[in-house]
Amino acid sequence: MKKKLYLLAIAVMGVSFVANAQAQNPECMTNLSIFSEHVKVKNYDAAYTPWKMVYENCPGLHYATYVYGERILKDKIEKSSGADKEKYINELMGVYDNSIKYFPAKTNVADVAIDKTLLKYDNKKATDQEVFDALDKAFKEDQKNFDNPKALYLYFSSLVDLYNAGSKDLESVFDTYDDVTNKIDEENNKYTAVVTKLLPKEDAGTLTAKEKQQLKIATNYSENYGKIQESIDSKLGALADCENLIPLYKKNFDAKKNDVTWVKRAVGRMFSKECTDDPLFKQLFEAQLALDPSASAYMYGGSLKVKAGDANGAVADFNKAVELETDSKKKSTILYKIATIYSKSSKSTSRNYAQKAIKADGSNGRAYLLIAHLYASSANDCGTTPFEKRSIYWKAAEMARQAGRVDPSLSSRASQAATSYSAKAPTKTDIFNSGMAGKTVSFKCWVGGSVKVPNL
Repeated sequence: MKKKLYLLAIAVMGVSFVANAQAQNPECMTNLSIFSEHVKVKNYDAAYTPWKMVYENCPGLHYATYVYGERILKDKIEKSSGADKEKYINELMGVYDNSIKYFPAKTNVADVAIDKTLLKYDNKKATDQEVFDALDKAFKEDQKNFDNPKALYLYFSSLVDLYNAGSKDLESVFDTYDDVTNKIDEENNKYTAVVTKLLPKEDAGTLTAKEKQQLKIATNYSENYGKIQESIDSKLGALADCENLIPLYKKNFDAKKNDVTWVKRAVGRMFSKECTDDPLFKQLFEAQLALDPSASAYMYGGSLKVKAGDANGAVADFNKAVELETDSKKKSTILYKIATIYSKSSKSTSRNYAQKAIKADGSNGRAYLLIAHLYASSANDCGTTPFEKRSIYWKAAEMARQAGRVDPSLSSRASQAATSYSAKAPTKTDIFNSGMAGKTVSFKCWVGGSVKVPNL
C-alpha cells in the first residue's frame, strides 16, 4: 500500500478508534488498540495474534487492520522460510484483496494489483508473463492510480524481457514505452509544480515547517521518477535505434498512415532518435500534417527545413508551432526541442529558445541543461587567457545545478554535469596564481554576462 495510506492510518489512530466503529465487538476493539500500539514500536511479533483476531472476526472495523496488517505480515515474510513463509505470503495476498472489499473508498484497483504483483515478484513467485499480464491489466483499467515507480518500471521491463524471448512484438514495446513515459511525465509534473511554487520561498528563507516538508517530499518523489525513467530508457536501449524504427514503420506505414495516434508516435520517436534523414520521416510528417496540423507537426516541419538550409521557412514553422500550442508545458517542450535543433548551428539562437522554454515552464530542467552545455562548449570562444576561457565552466555548472533544483527528476544528470563542468574550471591553485579570487570575469562572447571567481 502506498505511503499516503500509512500516513492516513497514523493520522486517525492514537486517540480513539471508537469514532469509526459502529457498535463493534468489544474484544475486537481491545485487540485493535493492542496491535496498533505494538506496531507503532515495531514489535510485529507481539502484534500478530491480536491483529489476526481483528482481521478474522471484524474485517470491516477499521482500515488500520489492513495498513498495519501489511507491515506485520511483511515482517513475518522476511523472517520466515518454507511453509511458514508461504502461509504469510498467502495471508498478505488476502489482506490486499480484502482491503478493497471492505474499504473500497480508501484503496483502488491499481494499488491492489500492484501490491499483489510486487509481492509475488519480490518472492520469485511470478513469471515475466504473469507480471506483465497483471500490471498491464491494472494499467489499462486504472491508469489514474497506477503511479508506483517500481511497478511502472517492472511493467515495461517485463514486456522487454518477453520481447527478447520472442513472445511480444517490437511495436507493443514502443507503444507501452510511450504510455509509461507519459505517465511518468504526468506524475513528475505534479511534483515539479510543488517545487516551482516553493523554490522562491526557499531562496528567500521564508518556508514554513510544513512547506519544507512538502518541498522535501516533492523533491524525493521527482527524483525517484527520474531514476525510473533512466532505468526504462536503459532497458529500451538499442531497440529504439533507427535500424529498428525505420523498417518497422516502413512495413506498417500503408496500413497505419491514417491512424493519427500511430503516426504522431512514429514521427515523435524518429525525431527524438534523429532518424530525420530517412525519406520515411518526411512521409510520416506529411501524414501527420494532413491528419492533425498541430504545433508538433510544424515543429517537425521546421526541423526538416533547417536540414535543407531554409532558415526563413524553418523560423516560420517554429513560430507557427509555438503560436498553435496553448498549454504552457507543451509549449515549453516545443521551444526546448527547437532550441536543440539550433544548438549545432547557432548557440545564441538555441539559448534564446531555451530561455523561452524556461519562461513558459519554470520546471523545464532540460532547458537549463542545454544552456549549460552551450556555455561549456564555448570555452575556447569566451576569453583571451586560459583562466578566462575556463571560467565559463563555473557558469555552466551553475546552470546545470539549477536544472536539478527546478526538476529533481534530473538531479542525477544535473549533478554529474555540474561536477564535470566544475572539474574543468580553474583550480584553487589557478585562482591563487592569477590573483583573481573574489573578482569578476566578464564574457565578451555571445554568452555575455559574468561570473564571480570563488574566494580562497
